Amino acid sequence: METFTLAVISLTIAVSLWVRKKKTPLYVWFSALCIALFLMALGSFFSDLFARRFWLVVHYFGALAIAPFVVAFSRYFLDSRAYFPKSTIVAASAISAVIGLAFLTPFAPEIPHLSKIPYLYTAIILAYCGGTLYYSIRHKLPVEDRRRTSYVLLASLIAALVSAPDILDFFGYAGPHLTAMAVSALLYLVFLVITHTELPELNGLLIRALVTFLLVLFAAAIFLLTVGLFWKGPMPPHNTALVASLLIIIAMDPFKLVLKKIFDYFFPESPEVFATLYGFEKEVEREKSTLLEEMATGLAHEIRNPLGSIKGAAQYLSGEVNTDNQKLLNVIIEEVDRLNSAVSRFLDYAKPYSLHLKSQDIHAVIEKAISIIRANNLSEQVRIETEFFPNLPAVQIDAELIIQVILNISLNAIDAMPEGGTLHFRTTRIDRDEGAAIALAIRDTGVGIRRADLRNIFKPFFTTKERGVGLGLAICQRIIRQHGGILRAKSVVGKGTVFYIRLPAGG
Repeated sequence: METFTLAVISLTIAVSLWVRKKKTPLYVWFSALCIALFLMALGSFFSDLFARRFWLVVHYFGALAIAPFVVAFSRYFLDSRAYFPKSTIVAASAISAVIGLAFLTPFAPEIPHLSKIPYLYTAIILAYCGGTLYYSIRHKLPVEDRRRTSYVLLASLIAALVSAPDILDFFGYAGPHLTAMAVSALLYLVFLVITHTELPELNGLLIRALVTFLLVLFAAAIFLLTVGLFWKGPMPPHNTALVASLLIIIAMDPFKLVLKKIFDYFFPESPEVFATLYGFEKEVEREKSTLLEEMATGLAHEIRNPLGSIKGAAQYLSGEVNTDNQKLLNVIIEEVDRLNSAVSRFLDYAKPYSLHLKSQDIHAVIEKAISIIRANNLSEQVRIETEFFPNLPAVQIDAELIIQVILNISLNAIDAMPEGGTLHFRTTRIDRDEGAAIALAIRDTGVGIRRADLRNIFKPFFTTKERGVGLGLAICQRIIRQHGGILRAKSVVGKGTVFYIRLPAGG
């Protein structure tokens, strides 16, 4: 069953890469590798059912095709022609062809250990590619590529460890067979890594995949424990329990969605019975946002009118009192201005924005924001650096709102560097099937944000500042979302914070 699962997953990934609009060499070679694994798994599955030589030959040819395909994939994944020149691909293909032809000769049954040669040969090639991955991580790759490559290397090592019983079985030891499932998980992870080049988004996908995997293990453990306690017959195989648990976990959300549609149709006034605790929290957040939008204008009007009267009276009295009372009246005026600013921020957050989109050069927008920072002497002790990606496509944005976002994040960064530091702006291009996008990273070398606070920084009215309102970053996130983009943050206490902004090119 697990072998058939590997065949289905391999074919699905290969097809999903082939139907994409943009077919890079990396996608082509990884899809070819998936097809080789599909043939190997399919041949193994049907050879066990029908015991025919044809399916055994399909299995071995699939196994032999893995070596040249994994070499070609590694060449483009690492962008390394030093360790994987074309001659290496040709040599691996030639060796696989020679071994494959040996299976077709009449003397194949007389060649000792011929059936083990494809596995040993593939294992050697995989070990070489794994060693090259490790060396590239340590010496060659930039930081972001290093992280993505580390995910692949770590997953490969875990897959090899999980496959250890099968390796021992190769030499005569009988153990649980988990190789097919480990390879399936590895293929899915590599698929995520090569199709999601932006690190924050990739991290989010990997976390969700890890949660799904842990849920599968938990469900399988509960199932096996229950069967062991109450079932008198033989225990089902562990592989069957894992595959069944995976199918149940994957099918749960679609099944709940179908049930929700049915219940909503027959009982439209019934309460939300399918929401989890986290679902209720999200619903509360949506209701809070709706309530803020409805009450913002009226509340701002009711607060601003008395504030205007208080400020006017204080300004009138300030010209008719002595020096000591003058100071008190100045305090009143300053606090009224602060409250009025807080009301303006609240109104900015709650009211819907009317975007005035125009095709803009994102670098010109960033430069304008930087010029505002420098003109107002806001960065005397802070060094501003830029690293702009050449020839970025234009973006359809409201330039004034995006400048507001950049200024807000930059001013927070400057506040986080009271003793000076570096404020770094970096742009990159992201190529995806749904279209190109541009990414802006704003990095500081300040005090950083605690992990407990980092998850709340985009929530309205959350602030760590003594006199802060807690709406600045919430407004920034809302502006970016209305542009169809994403705003995320990452921070290390004592080292600094980086905010990632992604905007679709051309809108």
